[in-house]
Amino acid sequence: MTDASAIELATRRLAAALDALEGALESRRDTDRDENALVAQVHALGADRSKLASDLDEVTARSRKLETTNREVAQRLDLAISSIRSVLEAQQP
Repeated sequence: MTDASAIELATRRLAAALDALEGALESRRDTDRDENALVAQVHALGADRSKLASDLDEVTARSRKLETTNREVAQRLDLAISSIRSVLEAQQP
């Protein structure tokens, strides 16, 4: 093998190695881009989850308040019905 052919072979091997390196670099960029997109999605999902948890807490508190109010109204209605019955029974001959 002559020096010229050895240099030509080394040049081809270097070019192939550079092409492989460039391909690996492009693949890594794609992976990083995908990873950044996933990180952004996870962050957005976390924010959505926090908002939904907050909304759920508010709705749960409102539901409990409505249940309490409903019980109070039912008790008052029972008392009013009892009072009306007592008045009606007192007026019966």
